[in-house]
Amino acid sequence: MKGCGKLVDIGRRQFLKGSGGAIAGATAVAATGRQAHATPALARVDYPSTRLANIADLVENEPFDIAYPDADSPGVLLKLGAPAEAGVGPDDDIVGFSTLCPHKGYPLGYVAADRSLNCPGHYSRFDCEKGGMQIWGQATSNLPQFHLRVDDAGDIYAEGVDDLIYGRLSNVLAG
Repeated sequence: MKGCGKLVDIGRRQFLKGSGGAIAGATAVAATGRQAHATPALARVDYPSTRLANIADLVENEPFDIAYPDADSPGVLLKLGAPAEAGVGPDDDIVGFSTLCPHKGYPLGYVAADRSLNCPGHYSRFDCEKGGMQIWGQATSNLPQFHLRVDDAGDIYAEGVDDLIYGRLSNVLAG
């Protein structure tokens, strides 16, 4: 039986060399506490600008319900009161997320005490200050975060989303 000519047998030494580089990179991230943010999520899709609210509509540390990128996709805007990953606005503290748990689609609830979105179904928790990073639970991905922009009048626009919104095969909207 003939094998695929494109497969490469790298051998144990080459594998260990490559693994050593990966471990060194992970160690550097752990030592500095920082990660590089060079590329957007693979599932990112840009949409036409959609006005969601105005900064004046937001109350610090209280969720503002929205639907984005369409009426079948509940989400939330949050003014956290401290700079956040991918935050926008004068204080870089306004963020937006899907409120469908990426694990099973349960509606998420906001907990102001630790600025997290939490799932009542299987207890997944997501850190709103750190780009919707999963901090606990059954979910296997981070929370989809909306790409926001604030104009000179304080209007908040969404223009895309990272990660796959629960229940969708892709983030492409139906025509």
